[in-house]
Formats: sequence, structure tokens, C-alpha cells
Amino acid sequence: MPRKYFRKYLPDHESVRRNRHLRWFRPLLKHPNLWHLNRHSVAGGVAAGLFGGLIPGPLQMLTAAILAIVFRVNLPVAVFTTLYTNPFTWGPLILAAYAIGSVVTGGGDALPHVPDFDWRAHDWGALLPALWAWLLNLGTTFLIGNLILASALALAGYFLVQFAWRLHVLRYLRRRRARRPQP
Repeated sequence: MPRKYFRKYLPDHESVRRNRHLRWFRPLLKHPNLWHLNRHSVAGGVAAGLFGGLIPGPLQMLTAAILAIVFRVNLPVAVFTTLYTNPFTWGPLILAAYAIGSVVTGGGDALPHVPDFDWRAHDWGALLPALWAWLLNLGTTFLIGNLILASALALAGYFLVQFAWRLHVLRYLRRRRARRPQP
């Protein structure tokens, strides 16, 4: 993988450790795999980020960071990977999780009606509580489906990064072997 490219944009270990807001977590941030860019650490970071990204609410990055620390995988990659969930992707992800949950639980329940919102009134303060209540209405069907979807995405991300990294290394070795003068 192009490590030099990623190192330009990722914070280094010392700058994070010197951050005064993170001083309470310094003992947890000492493990080298939290910062190294190797195949296993990055693949685990992607898996932690994909899993943590499907946690509803504002705790996605915190969940990914905790998972990265527990499993000792790349912390910045885990936190960055959670950004795949955004206002544009949440709708399809919620629908997919609910569909998976309804298949697993055997419930043929229809999706609860999405709350109405008057876009012209711009009452954004009323929209967020209504969406949160709607999300809670989805119940166990959504939670089971979300857990299955998060686990499947984490596994797929882990093995995809492992495969892509291995493929990159093999291509690099072939190119290096081809450049070598033949005896």
C-alpha cells in the first residue's frame, strides 16, 4: 500500500499523545499497532470502522475508537472509516438493516411510516426528535438486522483490505523482479 501517501494525512503517534484533551487515555494509546500501517492493522481498522459506523446516534467514531483500542488495530483508519455513513447513505442502510432483520426474525412487518416534515417551515428542531422516535419504533427487527449488517460489512471490509493489500504487494514484487537484470 502507498504508506507514504497515508502518512501525510494521518496524525502521528506523538501528536496524539501530546494532545491535552486525550491525556487521560495516554496509557491506552501506547500500543504500536494503533498507529502502524501494516496489512493486519489497517484491515482491522477498516473492520472496526465499518462496524462502528452503523451504531445509531453520534457515537460512531467513539465506538470505532474503542473497538480499535480493544482489538489493537489502526485507530485513525478505524475512526476515518466510520465516515461512510452520512445523511445520504443512512436511508439505504436503515432499509437494508430492517430488511435483513425482518428476514431473520420472520416478521413480515411493514416499515413504520416515516414522520411527515414540512420542509417550507424549516422546523429542524422538530425533525430530529421525530426521526429518533421513528428509529426507536423500528424495534428489535432493526437492531438484529443492524447487528448482522454491521458484522457482515466488517468481515467483508477486513477480507477485502487483506486481499487488496496482498494483491498490491504481489504486483510490486512482480514489477521489481521484471526490472532486475537477467543473468
